Amino acid sequence: MPIAMRWFYKAWYRWGTPPWVTGPRTELVHLVEDGTLRPGRAIDLGCGTGANAIYLARHGFDVIGVDYADSAIERARNDADVARVGVDFRVGDVTDMPDVQGPFDLIVDYGTYDDLPDADRPACLAEILRVSTAGTTLLMWCFEREPGGWHWLLGRIFGGDGAVRPGEVREAFEGTFEISKIDGGETGMRTMPTWAAYLMTRRAG
Repeated sequence: MPIAMRWFYKAWYRWGTPPWVTGPRTELVHLVEDGTLRPGRAIDLGCGTGANAIYLARHGFDVIGVDYADSAIERARNDADVARVGVDFRVGDVTDMPDVQGPFDLIVDYGTYDDLPDADRPACLAEILRVSTAGTTLLMWCFEREPGGWHWLLGRIFGGDGAVRPGEVREAFEGTFEISKIDGGETGMRTMPTWAAYLMTRRAG
């Protein structure tokens, strides 16, 4: 992850509140409540302030949360203490997690893979494959758009991409995962990318 983007997020979590810090995400809550996702070992990649990880812990999951912004992890640990749940929050890079050992039953990624530069995405995928096994579920939420526009430009300025190209998730993951697009649509802002949520299951072999 580029240094400029690291410091951008660290500062935002330290002195502000990013707009995605809104509590556990809708798709995750629905999948837990309808029984699609059952308690097991889970990891939240790019966990931020930990709302998804804390929600999973409250519902019986054994959870690790990883984020490179130490300021986000500090807030996540504090929120977990307030919620009186145990989550193993760690400062780390999702493209290189030597201290994280799988396999996990559930991998959650809300807006992390799509934020990485193109060059870093294969390493993130390699880590996902390393800590998963046949039957592992991957829930991925991402922005999708063709390159261009201010959202893409902002990502380039800070060293990331900010969105995946339409079809890129399937191209990257379909060789090892069964993929279903479970939600998606417009963001409500003409200049913003569309978004999509994918539910994937790791194939055997």
